[in-house]
Amino acid sequence: MNDFYWFCQNHASEYNKSWNFFDGLSEGAAQAYSDAARHGHRPTWSFNSGSTSRARATRATKDFQEGFEDPFSMFSDRPPPSQKNAPANDGPQGPRMGRLQAKALDTLGLEGHADKATVRKRYTELLRAYHPDSNGGDRSFEDQLQKVVEAYQILKNANMG
Repeated sequence: MNDFYWFCQNHASEYNKSWNFFDGLSEGAAQAYSDAARHGHRPTWSFNSGSTSRARATRATKDFQEGFEDPFSMFSDRPPPSQKNAPANDGPQGPRMGRLQAKALDTLGLEGHADKATVRKRYTELLRAYHPDSNGGDRSFEDQLQKVVEAYQILKNANMG
């Protein structure tokens, strides 16, 4: 560490070109160093729901239980203390839904508290009514058919259909 070489610019350039940082390391060790350099040689982990992530979340929750509020449930699945006694999302008409789901139900001609079977039944009824194969090749209902299919896809993605 205390050895210094005093070169002119040309000789310093020649020395630097021939110097190999990985000299003496195996191919695997050099590759591991190169891979670790991508993230600054810091420890990393995946964000999936594996057991290590769950264990880390549990540990973080235990470390900060006193005086720590987790408003977005980032460290645990339980609600924050301020929402423990809050009412559930389900109202008298059923689960709360967004504008897309409400519009999709309206397109299918259903109420907000319709269950999956009702949604599926209404979808098949409208599909039969608007499909050109079932109404003698009349293509005037294609726009309505497309709206019905899109509405059902929205409800299906929202786990309502």
